[in-house]
Amino acid sequence: MAKYPSSANPRRANATAPALLVNPQSMLRLPRVLDLVPVGKSAWWAGVKAGKFPRPVKLSNRITAWRARDILALTEGNNFDE
Repeated sequence: MAKYPSSANPRRANATAPALLVNPQSMLRLPRVLDLVPVGKSAWWAGVKAGKFPRPVKLSNRITAWRARDILALTEGNNFDE
């Protein structure tokens, strides 16, 4: 049996995580980005492709990250409830 109801995503429980805890000089992996930006994974990648969200930085063949300062600027400038 699942730990959480199907409507509850445990990673989304912290969707309002304070951005103050993020070092602007750091790099963020996708799970942390999605903790700060209240959109789903598919919507995030569609937004990156459309230019709505910041482009990632490839750290290696299998590691993608975003500059924390870009994500913080995005969260400060947008109302995601629309």
